[in-house]
Amino acid sequence: MADPFKPTAKDRFTFGLWTVGNTGRDPFGEATRPRWSPAEIVDLLGEVGGVHGVNFHDNDLVPIDASEEESATIKRDFAGALKRNKLQVAMGTTNLFGDPAFKDGAFTSNDAEVRAYAVQKTMRAMDLAAEFGAKIYVFWGGREGAETDAAKDPVEAVRRFRSALDFLCGYSIEQGYDMRFALEAKPNEPRGHMYFPTTGHYLALINSLKHAEMVGVNPEVAHEHMAGLNFVHAVAGALEAEKLFHIDLNDQEFGRYDQDLRFGSVNLKHAFFLVKLLEDHKYDGYKHFDSHAFRTADRDDVIEFARGSMRTYLLLKERAKRWNSDKEIKRLLRKINKASKDIDGLTGDFTPARAETLGAMEFNREKLAARPLPYERLDQRTMEILMGVE
Repeated sequence: MADPFKPTAKDRFTFGLWTVGNTGRDPFGEATRPRWSPAEIVDLLGEVGGVHGVNFHDNDLVPIDASEEESATIKRDFAGALKRNKLQVAMGTTNLFGDPAFKDGAFTSNDAEVRAYAVQKTMRAMDLAAEFGAKIYVFWGGREGAETDAAKDPVEAVRRFRSALDFLCGYSIEQGYDMRFALEAKPNEPRGHMYFPTTGHYLALINSLKHAEMVGVNPEVAHEHMAGLNFVHAVAGALEAEKLFHIDLNDQEFGRYDQDLRFGSVNLKHAFFLVKLLEDHKYDGYKHFDSHAFRTADRDDVIEFARGSMRTYLLLKERAKRWNSDKEIKRLLRKINKASKDIDGLTGDFTPARAETLGAMEFNREKLAARPLPYERLDQRTMEILMGVE
Protein backbone atom coordinates (compact mmCIF):
# COMPACT_ATOMS: atom_id res chain seq x y z
CA MET A 1 0.00 0.00 0.00
CA ALA A 2 1.33 3.42 -0.97
CA ASP A 3 2.27 5.75 1.89
CA PRO A 4 -0.34 8.57 1.84
CA PHE A 5 2.09 10.87 3.66
CA LYS A 6 4.98 10.51 1.23
CA PRO A 7 5.75 13.92 -0.31
CA THR A 8 6.03 14.61 -4.01
CA ALA A 9 7.30 17.61 -5.96
CA LYS A 10 3.67 18.73 -6.35
CA ASP A 11 3.61 19.57 -2.62
CA ARG A 12 6.07 22.40 -3.37
CA PHE A 13 8.28 21.72 -0.34
CA THR A 14 11.70 23.38 -0.46
CA PHE A 15 14.87 23.53 1.64
CA GLY A 16 17.72 26.02 1.70
CA LEU A 17 21.36 25.17 1.17
CA TRP A 18 21.90 26.67 4.63
CA THR A 19 19.22 24.51 6.27
CA VAL A 20 20.09 20.90 5.48
CA GLY A 21 23.66 22.10 4.98
CA ASN A 22 23.87 23.47 8.53
CA THR A 23 27.09 22.21 10.14
CA GLY A 24 25.77 22.16 13.71
CA ARG A 25 27.96 25.02 14.86
CA ASP A 26 26.49 27.28 17.55
CA PRO A 27 27.80 30.25 19.61
CA PHE A 28 29.18 27.83 22.19
CA GLY A 29 30.62 25.05 20.06
CA GLU A 30 32.30 24.24 16.79
CA ALA A 31 30.77 22.33 13.86
CA THR A 32 29.65 18.75 14.40
CA ARG A 33 29.04 17.97 10.72
CA PRO A 34 31.27 18.51 7.68
CA ARG A 35 30.63 21.44 5.35
CA TRP A 36 29.04 19.96 2.24
CA SER A 37 29.33 21.63 -1.15
CA PRO A 38 26.16 22.99 -2.79
CA ALA A 39 26.16 20.02 -5.19
CA GLU A 40 26.49 17.58 -2.27
CA ILE A 41 23.55 19.24 -0.51
CA VAL A 42 21.39 18.92 -3.63
CA ASP A 43 22.36 15.23 -3.85
CA LEU A 44 21.30 14.81 -0.21
CA LEU A 45 17.91 16.38 -1.00
CA GLY A 46 17.58 14.01 -3.95
CA GLU A 47 18.16 11.16 -1.51
CA VAL A 48 15.49 12.57 0.82
CA GLY A 49 12.92 12.30 -1.98
CA GLY A 50 9.79 14.32 -2.69
CA VAL A 51 11.50 17.70 -2.48
CA HIS A 52 10.41 20.30 -5.02
CA GLY A 53 13.33 22.69 -4.91
CA VAL A 54 16.26 24.32 -3.20
CA ASN A 55 16.92 27.91 -2.11
CA PHE A 56 20.13 29.83 -1.52
CA HIS A 57 21.74 33.03 -0.32
CA ASP A 58 24.27 34.28 -2.85
CA ASN A 59 27.20 33.22 -0.66
CA ASP A 60 25.69 29.81 0.19
CA LEU A 61 26.33 28.99 -3.44
CA VAL A 62 29.34 31.14 -4.32
CA PRO A 63 31.66 32.27 -1.47
CA ILE A 64 31.96 36.03 -1.21
CA ASP A 65 35.64 35.99 -2.17
CA ALA A 66 35.49 33.28 -4.89
CA SER A 67 37.36 33.89 -8.13
CA GLU A 68 35.55 33.83 -11.48
CA GLU A 69 37.04 30.40 -12.18
CA GLU A 70 35.95 29.04 -8.80
CA SER A 71 32.49 30.54 -9.26
CA ALA A 72 32.09 28.92 -12.68
CA THR A 73 33.09 25.50 -11.31
CA ILE A 74 30.68 25.75 -8.36
CA LYS A 75 27.80 26.81 -10.58
CA ARG A 76 28.50 24.04 -13.10
CA ASP A 77 28.56 21.37 -10.38
CA PHE A 78 25.41 22.82 -8.78
CA ALA A 79 23.54 22.85 -12.09
CA GLY A 80 24.54 19.24 -12.70
CA ALA A 81 23.27 18.21 -9.28
CA LEU A 82 19.94 19.98 -9.87
CA LYS A 83 19.53 18.17 -13.17
CA ARG A 84 20.36 14.66 -11.92
CA ASN A 85 18.09 15.08 -8.87
CA LYS A 86 15.28 16.77 -10.83
CA LEU A 87 15.19 19.76 -8.49
CA GLN A 88 14.79 23.44 -9.28
CA VAL A 89 15.82 26.67 -7.59
CA ALA A 90 12.68 28.12 -6.07
CA MET A 91 13.93 31.18 -4.21
CA GLY A 92 17.03 33.34 -3.92
CA THR A 93 18.17 35.81 -1.28
CA THR A 94 21.21 37.91 -0.34
CA ASN A 95 23.51 37.55 2.65
CA LEU A 96 23.60 41.12 3.94
CA PHE A 97 24.39 40.14 7.51
CA GLY A 98 27.45 37.89 7.60
CA ASP A 99 30.26 40.09 6.34
CA PRO A 100 31.76 42.62 8.80
CA ALA A 101 31.00 45.39 6.29
CA PHE A 102 27.36 45.05 7.36
CA LYS A 103 28.05 45.28 11.09
CA ASP A 104 25.74 48.31 11.34
CA GLY A 105 23.21 47.33 8.72
CA ALA A 106 23.04 47.13 4.96
CA PHE A 107 20.23 49.18 3.41
CA THR A 108 19.88 51.16 6.68
CA SER A 109 23.58 51.68 7.38
CA ASN A 110 24.73 55.17 8.35
CA ASP A 111 27.47 54.84 5.72
CA ALA A 112 26.33 55.73 2.19
CA GLU A 113 29.08 53.55 0.70
CA VAL A 114 27.90 50.52 2.68
CA ARG A 115 24.33 51.18 1.51
CA ALA A 116 25.49 51.35 -2.10
CA TYR A 117 27.53 48.15 -1.71
CA ALA A 118 24.49 46.38 -0.22
CA VAL A 119 22.36 47.34 -3.23
CA GLN A 120 25.11 46.31 -5.64
CA LYS A 121 25.57 42.97 -3.86
CA THR A 122 21.83 42.36 -4.06
CA MET A 123 21.75 43.18 -7.78
CA ARG A 124 24.48 40.60 -8.39
CA ALA A 125 22.71 38.09 -6.16
CA MET A 126 19.50 38.62 -8.13
CA ASP A 127 21.48 37.98 -11.32
CA LEU A 128 22.68 34.70 -9.79
CA ALA A 129 19.19 33.66 -8.68
CA ALA A 130 17.75 34.53 -12.09
CA GLU A 131 20.48 32.47 -13.76
CA PHE A 132 18.99 29.43 -12.03
CA GLY A 133 15.36 30.37 -12.68
CA ALA A 134 14.25 31.70 -9.28
CA LYS A 135 11.07 33.79 -9.37
CA ILE A 136 10.82 34.53 -5.64
CA TYR A 137 13.39 36.75 -3.96
CA VAL A 138 13.42 37.07 -0.18
CA PHE A 139 14.74 40.02 1.83
CA TRP A 140 15.69 39.35 5.44
CA GLY A 141 17.28 42.42 6.99
CA GLY A 142 19.43 40.57 9.48
CA ARG A 143 21.41 43.67 10.51
CA GLU A 144 18.74 46.29 9.81
CA GLY A 145 18.40 47.55 13.36
CA ALA A 146 20.30 49.05 16.26
CA GLU A 147 21.58 48.41 19.75
CA THR A 148 21.00 52.04 20.73
CA ASP A 149 18.62 54.55 19.22
CA ALA A 150 21.34 57.16 19.70
CA ALA A 151 23.02 55.63 16.65
CA LYS A 152 20.35 56.14 14.00
CA ASP A 153 17.18 58.03 13.27
CA PRO A 154 14.67 55.16 12.86
CA VAL A 155 12.48 57.24 10.53
CA GLU A 156 15.46 57.82 8.24
CA ALA A 157 16.29 54.10 8.45
CA VAL A 158 12.83 53.22 7.12
CA ARG A 159 13.28 55.71 4.28
CA ARG A 160 16.64 54.20 3.38
CA PHE A 161 15.16 50.70 3.35
CA ARG A 162 12.25 51.83 1.15
CA SER A 163 14.62 53.53 -1.27
CA ALA A 164 16.67 50.34 -1.66
CA LEU A 165 13.59 48.23 -2.33
CA ASP A 166 12.26 50.71 -4.89
CA PHE A 167 15.61 50.68 -6.68
CA LEU A 168 15.82 46.87 -6.70
CA CYS A 169 12.25 46.50 -7.93
CA GLY A 170 13.20 48.78 -10.80
CA TYR A 171 16.30 46.69 -11.49
CA SER A 172 14.26 43.47 -11.60
CA ILE A 173 11.78 45.04 -14.01
CA GLU A 174 14.52 46.46 -16.25
CA GLN A 175 16.29 43.07 -16.37
CA GLY A 176 13.03 41.25 -17.15
CA TYR A 177 13.46 38.89 -14.21
CA ASP A 178 9.72 38.78 -13.38
CA MET A 179 10.60 38.28 -9.70
CA ARG A 180 8.32 38.79 -6.75
CA PHE A 181 9.94 40.14 -3.59
CA ALA A 182 9.07 38.68 -0.17
CA LEU A 183 10.04 40.58 3.00
CA GLU A 184 10.92 38.57 6.11
CA ALA A 185 10.49 40.09 9.57
CA LYS A 186 12.24 39.26 12.84
CA PRO A 187 11.90 40.99 16.24
CA ASN A 188 15.49 40.70 17.48
CA GLU A 189 18.74 38.82 16.87
CA PRO A 190 21.29 39.44 15.61
CA ARG A 191 20.60 43.14 16.37
CA GLY A 192 19.23 44.20 19.71
CA HIS A 193 16.25 45.84 18.04
CA MET A 194 15.07 45.36 14.46
CA TYR A 195 13.34 48.06 12.42
CA PHE A 196 10.78 45.65 10.95
CA PRO A 197 10.09 43.23 13.82
CA THR A 198 6.84 41.63 12.64
CA THR A 199 5.02 40.71 9.46
CA GLY A 200 2.54 43.49 10.17
CA HIS A 201 5.30 46.09 9.99
CA TYR A 202 6.20 44.94 6.49
CA LEU A 203 2.58 44.81 5.35
CA ALA A 204 2.33 48.48 6.35
CA LEU A 205 5.56 49.36 4.50
CA ILE A 206 4.58 47.63 1.26
CA ASN A 207 1.77 50.05 0.48
CA SER A 208 4.30 52.90 0.44
CA LEU A 209 6.54 51.30 -2.23
CA LYS A 210 6.64 52.39 -5.87
CA HIS A 211 6.05 48.83 -7.04
CA ALA A 212 3.87 47.53 -4.22
CA GLU A 213 2.23 45.00 -6.55
CA MET A 214 5.45 42.96 -6.81
CA VAL A 215 6.28 42.96 -3.07
CA GLY A 216 4.80 40.66 -0.44
CA VAL A 217 5.95 38.93 2.74
CA ASN A 218 7.75 35.79 3.82
CA PRO A 219 6.60 35.11 7.40
CA GLU A 220 8.58 32.65 9.52
CA VAL A 221 7.14 30.63 12.40
CA ALA A 222 10.11 31.13 14.72
CA HIS A 223 10.34 34.86 14.16
CA GLU A 224 6.78 35.58 15.27
CA HIS A 225 7.00 33.08 18.14
CA MET A 226 10.18 34.77 19.40
CA ALA A 227 8.07 37.88 19.97
CA GLY A 228 5.35 35.86 21.70
CA LEU A 229 2.94 36.42 18.81
CA ASN A 230 0.48 34.06 17.15
CA PHE A 231 2.01 33.07 13.80
CA VAL A 232 -1.31 31.85 12.41
CA HIS A 233 -2.71 35.37 12.79
CA ALA A 234 0.33 36.90 11.05
CA VAL A 235 -0.14 34.55 8.09
CA ALA A 236 -3.88 35.25 8.04
CA GLY A 237 -3.16 38.97 7.70
CA ALA A 238 -0.83 38.28 4.78
CA LEU A 239 -3.36 35.99 3.11
CA GLU A 240 -6.18 38.51 3.50
CA ALA A 241 -3.96 41.21 1.97
CA GLU A 242 -2.99 38.81 -0.85
CA LYS A 243 0.65 39.32 0.10
CA LEU A 244 1.72 35.82 1.19
CA PHE A 245 4.37 35.29 -1.47
CA HIS A 246 6.47 32.72 0.42
CA ILE A 247 6.53 31.09 3.86
CA ASP A 248 9.23 29.72 6.17
CA LEU A 249 8.20 26.71 8.24
CA ASN A 250 10.04 25.67 11.38
CA ASP A 251 9.30 25.64 15.11
CA GLN A 252 10.28 27.61 18.16
CA GLU A 253 9.76 27.73 21.90
CA PHE A 254 8.07 31.00 22.82
CA GLY A 255 10.44 33.57 24.29
CA ARG A 256 13.65 31.84 23.18
CA TYR A 257 16.23 33.06 20.71
CA ASP A 258 16.08 31.67 17.19
CA GLN A 259 15.99 27.85 17.42
CA ASP A 260 14.94 26.83 13.88
CA LEU A 261 13.53 23.53 15.07
CA ARG A 262 11.87 20.94 12.84
CA PHE A 263 8.37 22.00 11.79
CA GLY A 264 5.68 20.88 14.26
CA SER A 265 8.17 19.47 16.75
CA VAL A 266 7.34 21.92 19.57
CA ASN A 267 3.96 23.60 19.14
CA LEU A 268 1.88 20.96 17.42
CA LYS A 269 -1.48 22.71 17.80
CA HIS A 270 -0.08 25.94 16.37
CA ALA A 271 1.37 23.95 13.48
CA PHE A 272 -2.00 22.26 12.92
CA PHE A 273 -3.91 25.54 12.69
CA LEU A 274 -1.23 26.95 10.39
CA VAL A 275 -1.51 24.01 7.98
CA LYS A 276 -5.29 24.20 8.18
CA LEU A 277 -5.18 27.92 7.35
CA LEU A 278 -2.87 27.42 4.37
CA GLU A 279 -4.90 24.52 3.02
CA ASP A 280 -8.33 26.06 3.66
CA HIS A 281 -7.27 29.21 1.81
CA LYS A 282 -5.56 27.22 -0.96
CA TYR A 283 -2.08 28.71 -0.59
CA ASP A 284 -0.20 27.36 -3.60
CA GLY A 285 3.22 28.95 -3.08
CA TYR A 286 6.43 27.34 -1.92
CA LYS A 287 6.59 25.92 1.59
CA HIS A 288 10.19 26.35 2.69
CA PHE A 289 11.57 24.57 5.73
CA ASP A 290 13.90 27.20 7.20
CA SER A 291 15.19 24.97 9.96
CA HIS A 292 18.01 22.57 10.67
CA ALA A 293 18.66 19.25 12.32
CA PHE A 294 19.81 18.89 15.89
CA ARG A 295 23.50 19.53 16.51
CA THR A 296 23.79 15.84 17.34
CA ALA A 297 22.66 14.70 13.88
CA ASP A 298 24.89 12.96 11.37
CA ARG A 299 24.17 12.86 7.63
CA ASP A 300 21.61 10.05 7.97
CA ASP A 301 19.78 11.93 10.70
CA VAL A 302 19.78 15.13 8.62
CA ILE A 303 17.93 13.14 5.97
CA GLU A 304 15.44 12.01 8.64
CA PHE A 305 15.05 15.64 9.70
CA ALA A 306 14.15 16.69 6.14
CA ARG A 307 11.77 13.78 5.64
CA GLY A 308 10.15 14.44 9.01
CA SER A 309 9.57 18.11 8.19
CA MET A 310 7.56 17.25 5.09
CA ARG A 311 5.80 14.27 6.65
CA THR A 312 4.57 16.34 9.60
CA TYR A 313 3.04 18.89 7.23
CA LEU A 314 1.24 16.17 5.29
CA LEU A 315 0.04 14.46 8.48
CA LEU A 316 -1.39 17.77 9.69
CA LYS A 317 -2.95 18.38 6.29
CA GLU A 318 -4.83 15.09 6.68
CA ARG A 319 -5.87 16.05 10.23
CA ALA A 320 -7.16 19.39 8.89
CA LYS A 321 -9.36 17.54 6.40
CA ARG A 322 -10.55 15.32 9.23
CA TRP A 323 -11.35 18.39 11.36
CA ASN A 324 -13.32 20.03 8.54
CA SER A 325 -15.41 16.91 7.96
CA ASP A 326 -15.93 15.91 11.61
CA LYS A 327 -19.63 15.77 12.49
CA GLU A 328 -19.21 17.13 15.99
CA ILE A 329 -16.99 19.98 14.82
CA LYS A 330 -19.64 20.91 12.25
CA ARG A 331 -22.38 20.78 14.89
CA LEU A 332 -20.40 22.98 17.25
CA LEU A 333 -19.60 25.51 14.54
CA ARG A 334 -23.27 25.75 13.55
CA LYS A 335 -24.10 26.50 17.18
CA ILE A 336 -21.34 29.10 17.51
CA ASN A 337 -21.76 31.01 14.25
CA LYS A 338 -24.85 33.23 14.11
CA ALA A 339 -24.85 34.48 10.56
CA SER A 340 -27.45 36.88 9.16
CA LYS A 341 -27.26 38.23 5.64
CA ASP A 342 -29.69 41.01 6.50
CA ILE A 343 -27.78 42.24 9.56
CA ASP A 344 -24.34 41.81 7.97
CA GLY A 345 -25.60 43.75 5.00
CA LEU A 346 -26.32 46.73 7.21
CA THR A 347 -22.68 47.06 8.25
CA GLY A 348 -21.21 46.46 4.79
CA ASP A 349 -20.86 49.41 2.44
CA PHE A 350 -22.01 52.57 4.16
CA THR A 351 -25.16 54.32 3.06
CA PRO A 352 -27.16 56.90 5.03
CA ALA A 353 -30.21 54.60 4.88
CA ARG A 354 -28.31 51.67 6.36
CA ALA A 355 -26.90 53.90 9.09
CA GLU A 356 -30.42 55.12 9.91
CA THR A 357 -31.78 51.54 10.04
CA LEU A 358 -28.91 50.36 12.22
CA GLY A 359 -29.20 53.35 14.52
CA ALA A 360 -32.90 52.61 15.12
CA MET A 361 -32.40 48.92 15.97
CA GLU A 362 -32.79 47.66 19.54
CA PHE A 363 -30.48 44.92 20.85
CA ASN A 364 -31.11 42.76 23.90
CA ARG A 365 -27.72 42.71 25.60
CA GLU A 366 -28.74 40.09 28.14
CA LYS A 367 -29.89 37.76 25.37
CA LEU A 368 -26.69 38.31 23.39
CA ALA A 369 -24.56 37.64 26.46
CA ALA A 370 -26.48 34.45 27.27
CA ARG A 371 -25.81 32.75 23.95
CA PRO A 372 -23.65 29.65 24.48
CA LEU A 373 -20.15 29.46 23.03
CA PRO A 374 -18.91 25.89 23.61
CA TYR A 375 -15.26 26.68 22.86
CA GLU A 376 -13.97 24.31 25.53
CA ARG A 377 -15.62 21.37 23.79
CA LEU A 378 -14.49 22.65 20.39
CA ASP A 379 -10.89 22.88 21.55
CA GLN A 380 -11.02 19.47 23.22
CA ARG A 381 -12.44 17.87 20.08
CA THR A 382 -9.60 19.52 18.16
CA MET A 383 -7.12 17.88 20.53
CA GLU A 384 -8.83 14.51 20.11
CA ILE A 385 -8.64 14.76 16.34
CA LEU A 386 -4.96 15.70 16.55
CA MET A 387 -4.33 12.68 18.77
CA GLY A 388 -6.21 10.31 16.46
CA VAL A 389 -9.37 9.78 18.51
CA GLU A 390 -12.18 9.02 16.10
